[in-house]
Amino acid sequence: MEPKVSIIMGSTSDLGVMEAAAKILDEFEIPFEINALSAHRTPEAVEIFAKGAKGRGIQVIIAAAGMAAHLPGVIAAMTTLPVIGVPINASLNGLDSLLAIVQMPPGIPVATVAVNGAQNAGILAVQMMALADEDLASKLDLFKENLKSKIEKANKELAEIKFKFKTN
Repeated sequence: MEPKVSIIMGSTSDLGVMEAAAKILDEFEIPFEINALSAHRTPEAVEIFAKGAKGRGIQVIIAAAGMAAHLPGVIAAMTTLPVIGVPINASLNGLDSLLAIVQMPPGIPVATVAVNGAQNAGILAVQMMALADEDLASKLDLFKENLKSKIEKANKELAEIKFKFKTN
C-alpha cells in the first residue's frame, strides 16, 4: 500500500491535533503517511520531501505548524501538489500560526483550515481526491448525508427537552 496523502507536522507535539486528519483518511480508506519535518531544523529534509512527494504518488499534502508556521508555505514553494495548512495553537491562541500560513505570496497558495482544524484538512484532502475518483466521491456523498442526519437527530432530541417557556 503506497501513501496518497502525506501528513507533515513541524513537531511530534502536533500529533494530538493531526490525529483528526488521520482518522478521516482512515475512515475513507485512503493510504497516508505521517512524518515530522521542520522548516527551520531540517530544511534539507523538507526540500527532499517536497520535491519528491509527487514522484512517490502523493496527491495531497497536509502540513501542520505552530508559532512561526513556515512549514506549509515552504513545502508549497517546492511542489505543484495541493498543500493544506493546519495552524497549530502553540502560542497566541494560534493566531500567529494562522496568519503565517494564510498570508502566502501570489503563486504559492496554501489552502488553510481553522486553528487545530485537522479534521477539516482531512476532509478537504478527500474532496480534492474525489474529483478524480468516483468511488471516493460516493463515500464523500454518504459522509455528507450522515452529517445532515446527525443534525436532524439532534433536533429531534432537542424537541424532547421541555422548559416552561420553550416554544418548540
